[in-house]
Amino acid sequence: MLGALIAMFTPVSVRLLGLVMAFGAGVLISAVAYELVSEAFDTADGSGAVALGLFAGAATFFVGDTLIDRYGGDNRKSSSGEQASGSPLAIVLGTVLDGIPESIVLGLTILQGGVVSAAMLAAVFLSNLPEAVAATSGLTRAGWSRMNTILLWLAVALVTALSSLAGYVFFDDASGSAIAFVLAFAAGAILTMLADTMMPEAFEHGGKLVGLATTFGFAVAFAISALE
Repeated sequence: MLGALIAMFTPVSVRLLGLVMAFGAGVLISAVAYELVSEAFDTADGSGAVALGLFAGAATFFVGDTLIDRYGGDNRKSSSGEQASGSPLAIVLGTVLDGIPESIVLGLTILQGGVVSAAMLAAVFLSNLPEAVAATSGLTRAGWSRMNTILLWLAVALVTALSSLAGYVFFDDASGSAIAFVLAFAAGAILTMLADTMMPEAFEHGGKLVGLATTFGFAVAFAISALE
């Protein structure tokens, strides 16, 4: 919602948006490495759940994203207005698909540490904010009304919040291997999402500086993780 409001009332240059998306991608990469895969490996106790979860998450996102693309949701993160030819439902479903894995993990971090992981929360916030700004800019150019755009983000916020709750409630009594699988599943889905939708959009608009912005995002997220 914050990203949508920024896009609606404050002009954001496409180049700046690309760089902020690259920074968010770097943050997520760090979170995947140090908050998800590392934690999953420690929890799995040699059961193979990490490898299985990684590939299952990647495959699930790939299949879901392919189906959504087929129905018009492929440009959901574009800031150029390419969403005009897409189905509103497909755009909503695609955005929800992007957010569910990381939201489930937020709930899981409470189970593991008693509080939400600051590094994971920062990663989710810093990656989703520019995505929302870019998508809202594109939806506005595609002719979406402010009301419909706000309803879209409210729906996404509701589903992802429920996903966080599910991560906390449903895995309360889960075994170490099951939790490791879910963490790795989310990591695989997030990495596939980054490579498929977020990084291409960032590079298209941010240019050569995207590499530096991504590295900076990674460093900031790592510092937050190390200080927890």
